[in-house]
Amino acid sequence: MEDTKKLRVFVSNDVSPAGVKVLEEHFTVDVLPNYPEDELVKIIGDYDGILTRSQIRFSKRLIEAGKKLKVIGRAGVGVDNIDIATATAQGIVVCNTPESNTIAATEHTCAMILAITRHIPQAHQSIQEGKWDRKSFDGIQLQGKTLGIIGVGRIGSRVAKRMQAMEMTTIGYDPYITEERFKQVGVEPVDFDTLLEKSDYITIHTPHTKETNEIISAEAIAKMKDGVYFINVARGKCMDAQAVAAALKSGKIAGAAIDVYPNEPLTADTNPFLGMPNVVQTPHLGASTKEAQVSVAVDGAHSVVDALLGRPVMTAVNMNPISKEVARVIEPYFGLAERMGTIGAFLAEGAVGQIDIEYTGDLADTETAALSTALLKGFLNPYMLGSVNFINAPEMAKKRNIDVREVKSHHAGYFSTAIKLIVKSKKGEHVVMGTLFDGKVAKIVRIDEYHVDFAPKGILLLVPHIDRPNMIGQMATILGAAQININGMVVGNTTKSDTNIMAIAVDDDIPNNVMLQLKGVEGVLDVKLIDCEA
Repeated sequence: MEDTKKLRVFVSNDVSPAGVKVLEEHFTVDVLPNYPEDELVKIIGDYDGILTRSQIRFSKRLIEAGKKLKVIGRAGVGVDNIDIATATAQGIVVCNTPESNTIAATEHTCAMILAITRHIPQAHQSIQEGKWDRKSFDGIQLQGKTLGIIGVGRIGSRVAKRMQAMEMTTIGYDPYITEERFKQVGVEPVDFDTLLEKSDYITIHTPHTKETNEIISAEAIAKMKDGVYFINVARGKCMDAQAVAAALKSGKIAGAAIDVYPNEPLTADTNPFLGMPNVVQTPHLGASTKEAQVSVAVDGAHSVVDALLGRPVMTAVNMNPISKEVARVIEPYFGLAERMGTIGAFLAEGAVGQIDIEYTGDLADTETAALSTALLKGFLNPYMLGSVNFINAPEMAKKRNIDVREVKSHHAGYFSTAIKLIVKSKKGEHVVMGTLFDGKVAKIVRIDEYHVDFAPKGILLLVPHIDRPNMIGQMATILGAAQININGMVVGNTTKSDTNIMAIAVDDDIPNNVMLQLKGVEGVLDVKLIDCEA
């Protein structure tokens, strides 16, 4: 096993020490300042992993200089500072911590809504200046007002719940949320224009994408009610800041609460809201609670650990996202799927043109793309000598002209939940079927037409043979004479009459001359040597 202390991780000095502690249990960790690109490019080649916040921009130049990089972990949600396309092309996992600061951002949003509604910062400043001015700070009540939520995900749905407690009506626009989910959170689904037209308050809770870039534009503002209130604790580039500032000056927008900006850090020269009395501004504090800072650091560190140890990263942003609900179902099967792929690679004969993956039982009712990626990673590893990972496995399969097909079925047969792999080449096809016993123990239960029961680990000999006396004895004699220890053996039967298969677990690789002796035993139909952890 690789000494993981040889792996080096760069951690920026604005990451909580709690995350550093997690990493130090496995790797050599350097906590360093947020170097400018020209300085960081000189040293990034020494590191296998990164854990950082938002200050460092990981440009194409910087990522390509990280020749050893396997993972860039963002202790936070936004990954705008990372060139994800370049990282993906390099096979580098990019991961964030989407759940860790949810409560912090939710509470900050609610605080901002109250602050602009009751002019709290302005009233505070007035009284600090020695004034007693009550007339200038008349507010309005939230009760009965309509809150329009753009993005009804983790944060948006929680904001809805809290503002519903203040008797606000909540409507939402989110093309990625099901109608059932809208019902669960008590938010009325509407289209974007309807939200703009009906809302007294509008708050954004989306990532910055091509679709959400400046979603709050001059055109969108023109469709809003006169005197609307606007809140942005999501991403600065989701709004046209100049258009929002102009609407605040004209009174179209009565008040705004802004925590994020298109270009940060904000300065006096770049702040379009400077001096406006109807704006509450904070310097990107949405995730700035003590609890959230610890949480994002710890969760980000665990993702970096998973990536560097070759495990799937549930929060990777450059592979299929995995929700907590889906993760609970599929996570126990990752190891099984990867080992099944490796077994399939050793069984295959000639160039493989198609891989069919059938999911049954509980797996048929959930999202399984990540499991298929794990299986492909296992299948390609013996060919690619460790250069394949959860990010580049699907693309590498395409480059090898392998057609990968997923099938879902509720007819699992004897096993309630299972994975079935069929590897097809011009020379024929091979079948591998696996399941979990007691939901935990990975077992291979079928190889081609043979029913078996063995754990997919270590080095295995698969020996289909004619069912006759002394077959096991002859195998054991040859291996013993070669000083090869057998640490386990099972014999599986088949629907084909008079044939069985031996699955023999051995401690060491088997030399070619010994393999030839095994294949030469009368009644042996084939001998396959499989390194399940290749």
